[in-house]
Amino acid sequence: QVQLAESGGGLVQAGDSLILSCAASGRTFSMYAMAWFRQAPETEREFIASINWSGGNTYYADSVKGRFTISRDNTKNTMFLQMNSLKPEDTAVYYCARGNARTWSFPVGSWGQGTQVTVSS
Repeated sequence: QVQLAESGGGLVQAGDSLILSCAASGRTFSMYAMAWFRQAPETEREFIASINWSGGNTYYADSVKGRFTISRDNTKNTMFLQMNSLKPEDTAVYYCARGNARTWSFPVGSWGQGTQVTVSS
């Protein structure tokens, strides 16, 4: 089973940038779409961005469109989330997830431990 490990979170000020990474184990990373989710305290986990198996197609939630960029490096089994113009409402634990096909539909497998992003005003 693929294991996912998120990293790169931290405490930043509004307007700053961060890059999150998601490292995947196994040899099937390049076969599947991937996505980023986030969860703020006392809220449901929220989808924010997805990327297809090759990196050629991406999709963003309206809340992050134009500020966040999802990408992947299949040679390194790693996915990234470039976050610019961060806002306090972006504060959450960020998780990566693997899809069940080459294009994104829904997450499968276990969630990683997540990485905390805190944006101060």
